[in-house]
Parts: sequence; structure tokens; C-alpha cells
Amino acid sequence: MKTLPVFRRHKTEAHKPPADKDLNYSSQWSLIFIKFKKHKLARISMYVLGFLYTIALFAQFIAPYSLQSYDSKYVNAPPMTLRFVDGDGKFHIQPFVYELKSDRDPDTMRKIFVANKEKRYSLQLFAKGEKYKFLGLISTDRHLFGVEQPGRLFMLGTDSMGRDMFSRIVLGSQISLSIPLVGVAISFVLGIFIGGISGYFGGWIDSLIQRIIEIIRSFPTLPLWMALSAAIPPRIPIVTMYLYIVIIFAFIGWTDLARVVRGKFISLKNEDYVIAAKIAGVGNTKIILKHLLPGFLSYLVVATTLAIPHMIIGETAMSFLGLGIRSPATSWGVLLQEAQKIENVALYPWKLIPLGVVIMTVLAYNFLGDGLRDAADPYKK
Repeated sequence: MKTLPVFRRHKTEAHKPPADKDLNYSSQWSLIFIKFKKHKLARISMYVLGFLYTIALFAQFIAPYSLQSYDSKYVNAPPMTLRFVDGDGKFHIQPFVYELKSDRDPDTMRKIFVANKEKRYSLQLFAKGEKYKFLGLISTDRHLFGVEQPGRLFMLGTDSMGRDMFSRIVLGSQISLSIPLVGVAISFVLGIFIGGISGYFGGWIDSLIQRIIEIIRSFPTLPLWMALSAAIPPRIPIVTMYLYIVIIFAFIGWTDLARVVRGKFISLKNEDYVIAAKIAGVGNTKIILKHLLPGFLSYLVVATTLAIPHMIIGETAMSFLGLGIRSPATSWGVLLQEAQKIENVALYPWKLIPLGVVIMTVLAYNFLGDGLRDAADPYKK
């Protein structure tokens, strides 16, 4: 019997799986993630924000000094330089700083600080310092870094009371980075709930909600902030003030999202799958949560991401104007409010460093939002 030849299947380029196999069988969120990874600027921004929020979470451990720590000998002291080589040209493995010594400028008679090269203090990791509660739970006196006692370390200089600017920026990030998240979360819930009711039910309910939104949006932002802040008692605890500011931002910020949600609901509620769900006896709540919201959930994620920078700027602006967080509490807006005098810009430029931190955070959020928007757009390749 004649044996038929066996044809072996060779692996060629034609038999390789398509490069976009993952795209063909992935869920909507997987597709968004795959496209987001290609947006380098958005990924870098995500890492920057992760770094900033990590600092805010462990702020008391990272900051070498507390908000109550000040030294009148170092009022408006400039940033100190970490050195490896001393005045004699000797190299040191462990970095150090010289003691700051006050002096007078012979021309202007203004107080200046010079390095006292006779006293050197080495940098230490996990140095002992002021006591605090780590994550609010564990009492400890260890900080990420510090210098030998009785030395002082001012990486970003000091303010008009001799307080360390680096510590105040780090500790202020807890408020400036958390207020936007809480405020956006409240605005997110209010916007979806009120806008969804307005768009889904329509009629007199829609008319009433839209008139309320128009009234709120008709007020100029700054006078509205001033009016709401004036209603807050001046001597309430700082934590309560923090809560009131969050409520103020949420009260102002939900209207834009409500308008968008209303428009989306109006365009989707007459779709065939929604009408079929109504005919099948599905309740209104389930239709909204299971059928309508997933239709534009990617947009909501992007809108929320882009709303956070506005909240950061809003908190900073209110504190800068003296309407928000006040000393002894600290936020980035408080730090900028203390540096608003022109002499600080001319003589003590390091007091404007919080402005750079605010700009970096806002840009990171904007770039992250741009990346999410491009990834969520089904028509963008």
C-alpha cells in the first residue's frame, strides 16, 4: 500500500497570532489600560502623583520637624546645602551641613546667614526628633532624616517665624492633597445623583433642578466663596474648618457634572436596550445603575480626574485669600498667603517653593486626565 506523504505544518509569519489579539478579546477597561500604557506623559504623571501622595501619607515621618517647631535664631534662613567636601578639601562619605551663623551685610545692614565652618553636623537616617504618632497609631520619635544634635537642617530654608519650610510643605500636603479628593468625591455623587434624576425623569423635576443649577452658577465664584466662608464661625476647631471647606467645594463643584450627566441620560434613555429593560419590568434604579451609567463611565472617570486640579487651585486660592485653612494649620495655600508680600519675593525667594509644588501637582493631574481621556476615546487610535 502506498503511503501518502505527511505534510508538516511549519510555523511561519502567517500563523503567528495577531499583534492586537489582546485588543480583540479584552474588556472595555482592559482596552483603556492598554491604550493608557502607551501615553508616556500620563504614566509619568501617575508616578509623580503616587510619589506625592506617599509623601502625604507618611508626612510626619518624612518631615524632620513639626508645625509647632520654630527657632527665632533662624528667622528667614536660606536653604542649607548638603556637603561632602569640607573647607580643608577632605571628602566625607556621610553628607553634612555647616551651622548657620547670623551676620550683617556691611552695605545694606540686612541680616544674613553665613556658614560656620568650625561646626559640622552629619546627616543621619532615621534620626531622633520630636515625638508623633506614626499613621496616627504608633507613638515614635524617629524621622526619615535629620542631623546630629544640636544641629538644625533647613533644606528649603525657613519662614518668618523660623519654621522649616520643607516640613511645612510636606505636612501641608496632607490637607492640600486630601481636600480635593474628598471634595471631588462628594461632587461626583451629587452630580451623578441629581443630574441622573433630572435627565431620566424629565418634566417638572428636570425644570426645577435646572433652575437651581442656573442660580448656583450665576453667582461669581469669589464672592460666593467669601459669603460661605463668612458664615463659618471664626473660632471653630481646625478639623471642623477642614470639613466646612470640603462642603463648600462640593456645594459649588457638582453643577458642571450634573449638566453633563443629564445630557447623557437624555440621549441614552430612549435607546433600544433601555426600552427593552423597561418592558421587561426592570426598576428605574437598576436601569440607571446597570444600563445607563456604564455607557459613559469612562467619561466620568476622566471628568473626575480633571476636576481634582480645580479643587487644588480652589483650596489654595481660598487659603491664599485668608478664607480657608488658617495658621497654625498648614496647607500650600497658607504658605503662599504668608509669602504674598513683595519683599518675600525679592529677599526670600525660597518662600515661593510651594507655588512650584502646586504647579507640578496640577500639571500632573492634567496630564493624567489627558491620558485617560485619550485611552477612553473609542475613536482614537
